[in-house]
Amino acid sequence: MEFIRAYSPAALKRPIHVRYDDIIPQHSNFYFMGLYKSRSPSQSRSTSRASGSNHHQHQCRPSTNTSLVSFSDSCPIHSSCCYSYRNVTIHGPGSKSLSSSTNTLYSDKKSHFVPLCQLDDLQAIRAAEFHPRGRLYAIGSNSKSLRICEYPKSYELKGLSDHEPEAPVTILKKQNHHRGSIYCIGWNPSGDLIATGSNDKSVRMMRFDADKCDFIGPEVELSMHDGTVRDVCFMEDLTNGSNLLISAGAGDCRIYVTDCETATPFHSLSGHKGPILTMHTWGGAMFVTGSTDRTTRFWDLRSRDCVNMVAAPPTAGSVHGTSVTAVCVDPSGRLLVSGHEDSNVMLYDIRGNRMIQTIRPHLSEVRSIRFSPKAYYMLTGGYDNKVVLTDLQGDLTQPVPSIVVAEHKDKVIQARWHPTDFTFISTSADRSAVLWAMAS
Repeated sequence: MEFIRAYSPAALKRPIHVRYDDIIPQHSNFYFMGLYKSRSPSQSRSTSRASGSNHHQHQCRPSTNTSLVSFSDSCPIHSSCCYSYRNVTIHGPGSKSLSSSTNTLYSDKKSHFVPLCQLDDLQAIRAAEFHPRGRLYAIGSNSKSLRICEYPKSYELKGLSDHEPEAPVTILKKQNHHRGSIYCIGWNPSGDLIATGSNDKSVRMMRFDADKCDFIGPEVELSMHDGTVRDVCFMEDLTNGSNLLISAGAGDCRIYVTDCETATPFHSLSGHKGPILTMHTWGGAMFVTGSTDRTTRFWDLRSRDCVNMVAAPPTAGSVHGTSVTAVCVDPSGRLLVSGHEDSNVMLYDIRGNRMIQTIRPHLSEVRSIRFSPKAYYMLTGGYDNKVVLTDLQGDLTQPVPSIVVAEHKDKVIQARWHPTDFTFISTSADRSAVLWAMAS
């Protein structure tokens, strides 16, 4: 068995030696879009992907599972499409290439995701987040309303084909939940707390009973911000196990830490010189923020300070980068991915403190980034109206394949993975929130 060098989100500190079949097990979802096929031991995957002069026709592996699948099962994404690498384009039947400077696959079939449920509103829908158990999802819109919707039953997810999406079952709806647009939603890890942020400069927090599907007790309003609250996330206080709410946005550009038991903000963090647009935590005491000041900053609640700063990659024709509009860190805490106003997406080795590469899966500003639960794939949404799936397995220093899996009629604002199923939800300025599932 041949050994090759590879990088992965779980092993970015240094190259590791792994067996070919360890990276691409033939029974798993590693056969992304048919990009990989069985080869003899003498054929190295790193060679075929690194060399821009070698044109390989990749055959799609037929799926053995035509129903909805989880991340631990096979991933039947296989369609005739155009594999557009840097300076290399390989065409398949029925394909069209929109850009030869990107490594995104543009397919007439948009892979095999279909819109299962679609919620329409009178105004743009900005925020969506799945409940940690996966049975519900929350949606917030510019119309100030907050909805809790039911995730479809497992039997409803089987045998899907192209069809008109149905309206989701709305279990709860709070009209005028905020005095302004709802920009962000967050659940705590146990799913018994939900928080929302708005351009009315407030954060609202409520207790939630997932079994009864109802809010519990009074609503708490936090008014420490003096600008639009752009993002919220929950963390655990490592000293006593209680919930902490982290919120950030415009105005004074400060990050506030709130004790959820007492609903009292007890600490604020400063450092950014522009509005904070995005935030993400991956467990423990660490979280990351992105700002219009063109920096990504890492924060540690134990030291209550910024512990690292990463500048945005330079945009074409300039020595400076652009605003950081989306950030995400893989579950291992080793790989940062940041999206930018100039459509750049940067892959960054956190432990090695170095940029791995930049890619352009979108043709316009990138507004949303999320890893799949096992970090095999990355889901991005952009102002080019598209949602793109990128394969992060293998050598991340080489071109990474991507495919457009969903499209809206207007800008995509957020895209979020389901906690276990191979489904996602996207929100858009076209006034819709769509739940996408794999077609059979």
